[in-house]
Amino acid sequence: MDNSFILLLSHLQLQALWSSLIVLIIFCITFHKDFGSRLFSKAKKQKLPLPPGPKAWPIIGSIPEMLANRPPFRWIHNLMKELKTEIACIRLGNRPTSISSDLISGGYLTTALVPLGDQWKKMRRIVANDLLSTTIHRQLESNRVEEANNIVFCIYNKCKNNVNGNVGLVKVRDVARDYCCNVIKKLSFSTRYFGDGKKDGEPGCEEVEHLDAIFAMLNYIHNFSVSDYVPCLRGLDLDDQEIKVKEALKILNKYHDPIIEQRIKEWNDGSKIDGEDFLDILISLKDANNNSMLTIQEIKAQIIELMVAAVDNPSNAVEWALAEMINQPELLQHATKELDRVVGKERQVQESDIPKLNYIKACAREAFRLHPVAPFNVPHVSVKDTIVGNYLIPKGSHVLLSRQELGRNPKVWSDEPHKFKPNRHLNSEVVLTEPDLKFISFSTGRRGCPGITLGTTMTVTLFARLLHAFNWTAPPDVSHINLAESRHDIFLAHPHVFIVYK
Repeated sequence: MDNSFILLLSHLQLQALWSSLIVLIIFCITFHKDFGSRLFSKAKKQKLPLPPGPKAWPIIGSIPEMLANRPPFRWIHNLMKELKTEIACIRLGNRPTSISSDLISGGYLTTALVPLGDQWKKMRRIVANDLLSTTIHRQLESNRVEEANNIVFCIYNKCKNNVNGNVGLVKVRDVARDYCCNVIKKLSFSTRYFGDGKKDGEPGCEEVEHLDAIFAMLNYIHNFSVSDYVPCLRGLDLDDQEIKVKEALKILNKYHDPIIEQRIKEWNDGSKIDGEDFLDILISLKDANNNSMLTIQEIKAQIIELMVAAVDNPSNAVEWALAEMINQPELLQHATKELDRVVGKERQVQESDIPKLNYIKACAREAFRLHPVAPFNVPHVSVKDTIVGNYLIPKGSHVLLSRQELGRNPKVWSDEPHKFKPNRHLNSEVVLTEPDLKFISFSTGRRGCPGITLGTTMTVTLFARLLHAFNWTAPPDVSHINLAESRHDIFLAHPHVFIVYK
């Protein structure tokens, strides 16, 4: 019997969501402190029970309840509280590969969304060793610096063009997302604009359409689709998920394909011999027989996955951190003092400053802990039978961790876990990764994100540049920044417009 589980975290330990002919979704809220030594152990031969859960309908399990209680991740977390259980099993139906992951990965040709196997091993090796290696990261530093300079230039112009020439109104979400998308475009294609752009550094209509398409796809990577759990419904597209992902892909392909195809032509006819960006690296890779290592379909799909992977996590962390810190002005003052001490007033923040900006990194780390970009991480698969909290987790399970509840676990974060307190991270040199999974920033382990260095650099550079170059405050008619989450996701419900002084 084929098993497929999704696993989340609860107050004690790791959990999972499973499916056999009926899908079982197992959720938990946090890790025990000695996770590494005790959480997973080899399953014993005796029969163990599946985790508790709500009573399910025949065949279709709890699909009606999940459809009636959107969004599913809120229903699941509320259900866990009602059941007072650390691991819950929710029966849904058979779970094949998802529509969204299939489409976005070009039919499972990439890295993050691809099941374990030869294709994943090949692409993982290429991404980790050839695209995101330390050497390539250093070589492409000027591309990243150019975009960091550009975002400061854009905000400066917002102030300059204001009536008094000193104050501007800035929607941080737009600024942060534009920066992240510009960085990955520059690293991938050596370009900022698909169209003419604007003289003040703002994105043109082409860039806006491209970025909107990326976030449209991100909305569906973890989205619940009935067709994913009842395969006989696939093709009917009852919730319009398939058509919306295809529309977003069509937009990305409209901008990406001409660049990729022209670049391949240049490499083939010899007019290009030197690599300048990720695209050049992917095109120029050769196998043992000196043939192209990647097909054009693999190149196109991997570029899209890089775009999707790079834009949301850093921009979300910076948006949340700045909103939290405006509500606690003393935190902004502390961050500014560190920047003045490390960087001074005569130059801008550079990537070489990052190791010394411990408080800035602590603020970003706290944002990752308290305000993750998504409720769950990308699904993983259990490679062997496992025991979690005296429940059997069969081989082949799809594993999902609850980012939200993991980072807010009071047994790990006992000091006001729901409050933004960067000082909790200042016990040693601060990094944005968390190998012990007390929260999830870039994941960890074999299927962890290979772009940790790039993600850290983008996050800290953007955050430090914004705080160093400008002073931030709430609008005069706002006494307290509303930190409510959106109902349908866990972004800020209301993208805030802040007053910025140059």
